Amino acid sequence: MDNDKKPKTDYLGFYGLLLIIMLVFNSFLLPGITKNKVNEVDYSTFLQMLEKKEVEKVKIEDNKIFFTKKTDSEDKAYITGKLENPDLVKQLEKSGAKYSKDIPTENSPVQRFLLTWVLPALLFWMIGRYIVNNMSKKMGAGGGMMSFGKSNAKLYVKSTGVSFDDVAGQDEAKEALTEIVDFLHNPEKYTKIGAKMPKGALLVGPPGTGKTLLAQAVAGEAGVPFFSISGSEFVEMFVGMGASRVRSLFKQAKEKAPCIIFIDEIDAIGKKRNSNFGGNDEREQTLNQLLSEMDGFESDLGIVMLAATNRPESLDNALLRPGRFDRRVPVELPDLNGRESILKVHSKNINMDDNIDYTQIARATSGASGAELANIVNEAALRAVRCRRNIVIQEDLEESVETVIAGYQRKGAVINDKEKKVIAYHEVGHALVAAAGKHSAPVHKITIIPRTSGALGYTLQIDETEKVLMTKDEAIDKITTYTGGRAAEELIFNIQTSGAANDIEMSTKIARAMITRFGMDEDFGMVALETINNQYLGGDTSLACSPETSSKIDKAVVEIVRRCHDSALEILKENIDKLHEISNYLLKNETITGEEFMDILDSKYEITPNPNKTNDSFENDDNQKMVEEDKDV
Repeated sequence: MDNDKKPKTDYLGFYGLLLIIMLVFNSFLLPGITKNKVNEVDYSTFLQMLEKKEVEKVKIEDNKIFFTKKTDSEDKAYITGKLENPDLVKQLEKSGAKYSKDIPTENSPVQRFLLTWVLPALLFWMIGRYIVNNMSKKMGAGGGMMSFGKSNAKLYVKSTGVSFDDVAGQDEAKEALTEIVDFLHNPEKYTKIGAKMPKGALLVGPPGTGKTLLAQAVAGEAGVPFFSISGSEFVEMFVGMGASRVRSLFKQAKEKAPCIIFIDEIDAIGKKRNSNFGGNDEREQTLNQLLSEMDGFESDLGIVMLAATNRPESLDNALLRPGRFDRRVPVELPDLNGRESILKVHSKNINMDDNIDYTQIARATSGASGAELANIVNEAALRAVRCRRNIVIQEDLEESVETVIAGYQRKGAVINDKEKKVIAYHEVGHALVAAAGKHSAPVHKITIIPRTSGALGYTLQIDETEKVLMTKDEAIDKITTYTGGRAAEELIFNIQTSGAANDIEMSTKIARAMITRFGMDEDFGMVALETINNQYLGGDTSLACSPETSSKIDKAVVEIVRRCHDSALEILKENIDKLHEISNYLLKNETITGEEFMDILDSKYEITPNPNKTNDSFENDDNQKMVEEDKDV
């Protein structure tokens, strides 16, 4: 990107203001330097004043005599030329004048000029230069006071250094963007048949799924200049600056065409406009300018707009209409094969053991994004270094999965024996109920080692295969498993602890979703009673029903959780000996693997299956794994 020359007039206004301040400073703040002016008299007058004893103080220098008079009300100084007079000291003593004290001296004209004009001017020039340079850096490319409206987009002229080979787990998204790359390479192939390339593509998906990486890969594959900027960088404290930066960005893009413009987090400037008084005028002006610029360039220029957001429902409709962002490319969470590919991509530059089972790690990380998987690989490498190994083994990856899910182990946590026993029975209660469920995922690990996330222990379940749907029976089994911990506390200790707080939250969430979104309740049937607000950021929901219906929903949720809790109690009562045996083993070892759990379970006893089963229809659910976390509330 060619930088524009800095206009020389950038500093004129600023230094004009500094000159005015300097004059005021000189007039009002520095009068003391020239306040006490020195009057000059001849030598004979000085001698006469000595004889009359009118002189109070005298100071003799090489070529001047300075003195003050007794009659002066203010401290005034007089000067006279020094003449050779060997009797001057006697005359001074005779007159009673004090000649050993210092008397104010007169500043020379050069010194007065330096102190009055040069020093303040130099001081203000240095301060002004410092302020202007700092403002130039903050204002981005171009520098100077007049560069507020210039775009500070990052430009990769040759290549971003990223290709489609660096993007794993997003095969559908890469396929949708390959056509854009081909158009930038061979535009005549499309113009020959009369086809027009879409002006823009909107990448939507949860955080960490690789939207920005995909945009960089498109530019890297196409080999064209790549402008990258965040939506928040358009919004400034000065009204109109955002629109000016949009104009500057498109001007630079037209000079570099064919090229790609990528706006990350476009929802910062692309939110829906409304007619409410007192709206964000700066943001709306920026959006209007962006809409105008996207209409102003033709598709044959070779300028392609890419944007990313995880809040597509908040974008203005004018931004999404055909002719602007024509294509919407979903960048969803990766599936099992995608997670395995991502793990291998991020393991390329790390010393990994040859026997690493990436499929097992991929199964244990259902629902994880690409960024989270990259973090898991990095955590495994850090753990290997802490263990003084120069290679990452399977155990490192498994521990890093648990670190990302539940946090680091709290090795210094002190839990008394009584509470530790309660935690052990709580976790085994989860595991036994899960083992009794026909539709529950197998138990992979049970531990009572506290974690930094607040979990005092947890039971980890991993599905053997990738699932994208959840039946009603599976939902009931999940809720029953969540209530198994509290059921064990009540059965063995006859108490209720705060350790079941997370279990209660998750079981209530599933039970409510069964009624309001999945249509799994006989009374309400297939009626949507709840809507999801922003599926990519937390998935907060809001009820879409009357207060009377909401009250009925609450009662139905309570009834579902109550029935599951009663079912968990029955399972544990029928297998109470096994509950004691496995809990004692867990107290001794603190951690039990899934294989150890099943070996102990199958050695003497057969778990009674849950009798409350129904074969009903199924609905979608994103939750493929369950981690039981018992938090100290």
